[in-house]
Amino acid sequence: MARPDPAITPDIVAAHGIKPDEYERFVALLGRTPSWTELGIVSAMWNEHCSYKSSRLHLRGLPTEAPWVIQGPGENAGVIDIGDGLACVFKMESHNHPSFIEPYQGAATGVGGILRDVFTMGARPVACLDVLRFGSPSHPKTRHLVAGVVAGIGGYGNSFGVPTVGGGIAFDASYDGNILVNAMAVGIARTDGIFYSKATGVGRPIVYLGSKTGRDGIGGAAMASAAFDDDALAKRPTVQVGDPFAEKLLLEACLELMATGAVIAIQDMGAAGLTSSAVEMGAKGDLGIELDLDAVPCREPGMTAYEMMLSESQERMLMVLDPAKQAEAEAVFRKWELDFAVIGRTTDTKRFVIRHGGAVKADLPIREMGDQAPLYDRPHVEGPKRPVIAPSDVPAPMRDGAALLHLMGTPDLASKRWAWQQYDHLIGGNTVMGPGAGDAAVVRVEDGPKGLALTADVTARYCAADPREGGRQAVAEAWRNLSAVGALPLALTDNLNFGNPEKPEAMGELVGCIRGIGDAAAALDFPIVSGNVSLYNETGGRGILPTPTIGGVGLVDDVSRVARSAFTAEGLAVLLVGETRGWLGQSLYLRDVCGRAEGAPPPVDLQAERRHGDLVRSLVRAGRVAAVHDLSDGGLAVGLAEMTLGHGIGVRLDTLALERLGALGGLPSHAALFGEDQGRYLVACSEAEADAILEMAGDVPVDRIGTTGGASLILPGEPAIQVDEIRRVRDEWMPRFMAGGLAQAAE
Repeated sequence: MARPDPAITPDIVAAHGIKPDEYERFVALLGRTPSWTELGIVSAMWNEHCSYKSSRLHLRGLPTEAPWVIQGPGENAGVIDIGDGLACVFKMESHNHPSFIEPYQGAATGVGGILRDVFTMGARPVACLDVLRFGSPSHPKTRHLVAGVVAGIGGYGNSFGVPTVGGGIAFDASYDGNILVNAMAVGIARTDGIFYSKATGVGRPIVYLGSKTGRDGIGGAAMASAAFDDDALAKRPTVQVGDPFAEKLLLEACLELMATGAVIAIQDMGAAGLTSSAVEMGAKGDLGIELDLDAVPCREPGMTAYEMMLSESQERMLMVLDPAKQAEAEAVFRKWELDFAVIGRTTDTKRFVIRHGGAVKADLPIREMGDQAPLYDRPHVEGPKRPVIAPSDVPAPMRDGAALLHLMGTPDLASKRWAWQQYDHLIGGNTVMGPGAGDAAVVRVEDGPKGLALTADVTARYCAADPREGGRQAVAEAWRNLSAVGALPLALTDNLNFGNPEKPEAMGELVGCIRGIGDAAAALDFPIVSGNVSLYNETGGRGILPTPTIGGVGLVDDVSRVARSAFTAEGLAVLLVGETRGWLGQSLYLRDVCGRAEGAPPPVDLQAERRHGDLVRSLVRAGRVAAVHDLSDGGLAVGLAEMTLGHGIGVRLDTLALERLGALGGLPSHAALFGEDQGRYLVACSEAEADAILEMAGDVPVDRIGTTGGASLILPGEPAIQVDEIRRVRDEWMPRFMAGGLAQAAE
């Protein structure tokens, strides 16, 4: 006997994350009290995770178009033309709340979800990247969360068979109660084989594909749209459970089915599961959708309409098929031993109708559930401007060499090899440059010679100090990472992780970062083609640092000529591209050496970024340089140290070069060495090339600063630092921390 639906009460409405005024709007739209299933549907479709109701207004101002953009925001993933009839399909999404509650499955299903977004478009995934942010290493939960998340990413990606080639890990106390797991997936498709989610045609079958539906993940989208409280761990049942082997079968079956011409529209069942996939397909096509839930394959008995509509069980797809090819489509899925069930049809009613057990459980206007969800212009305030810190106002607490070794062993700069060694970054055989080899990962496109350069990162402390400048810097950093390996930057995806948008200060951070991202994307012809917004990242009223993660994709003409970041030989000239002013505000030196988290972040000159990147890229593509490394966290000294580690080749920084950088002309040596001025690169090349580059640089500042050789890094006036000592300090932190032996040192 079916259980009766609960009565709709104010407490029930609030528990669904629906505000009183939103509920009143919904009732007025229906002209009646909603059913239990209808309440669940609207809670899913109108929550922040699905509707972007707090951010949509501001996202509209981002540049999203370019001649090479095939599909911008609004689909499962963005699509860009990379020539020769091929397209790159990519997107980034978050799985923050689930990963805090259940780190292994939260991270694993985050990877699974973003992979489905890519192959739903008809692309075969070729790479993943993951940007992870954890709380203070001294927090008692951090080690557990790091272990679970890294294992989940490796467990799913390795089993599915896609290389994890890049990303990053950083720590900050603001993430103590709300970690970030941002997953990016990249795929390759033919430009004439892109599939979309817009349903077309009346009376066409709607088909459920993949794994069976269970009760895991019910309410997951709503949970992702709310701040954590002290009962966060009680939400463990809302975390989905993934099966990478089922996803691999689903990938192969979908790509085979797409080749038959049977697919009219396709949507993966991600957040809000069957509800969001069906509503989005119908709303985009201006059609109605009727579903009969009696036909939905379930793995648990007695599931209600509410449970089936809100389940976020993984590895599932929804398709609209050509009825003439239904039998052929079913044969494909049966061959792959996956469920195939006709569960509904398209209509011309523009209604979303759900039947179960012979009864109508929901009858809703479909557009209002989809693209006409509430839209808010929330109050936002700009935070106070941080003061500019003059280099002379930062006394050095230790010698420059000691400061460098100290920084190399801090949590943010220490090697993350412990994590990425758990990821298969070579599977598929097309990884040209994986983790740690260069400023961006590079994967070969089919048989080459072309490749894709991929990067994902963000400097959250800059965004907290000045959201607009931080947003600009995040895009500029992606531009530099791609340019440093010789790639032409083409397009961006983003994952905007912020606190509670109902707080004007947090909303101000979101608005400021979006504007900064837009500034840089427009100036650099670097459009945003996909992305995700994750809000309410706070616990107990404390929000995270504003963290707008930026993922960039660039095109490499010839993968045999990409630039790695390690010095490759002795006797190379080392050139510094860009201007050094010794900017220490918000730098790692100021924070981790001086103990001062202060000041304005370094400003970004977007026109200079473009000129400098264009020069460096041209040198790499012409085969004129042996190594390139962009300068970011830790500045010049850290950049030089990192370049010594690949092959153990040392470098001597010339005293006269340091003088020219201003060290003896009013700029302290520690400011010249550790300042985080933007738009800079280190380039290693032959002596002959160095002279030629200095001659042809034009309006791009280029200075010769040193020579490679020996097994030490030598800074002017400092004792030589052995490369092996730099490597030891950098490599030991993470394994010791994960073994439980470094909690006190990590504070």
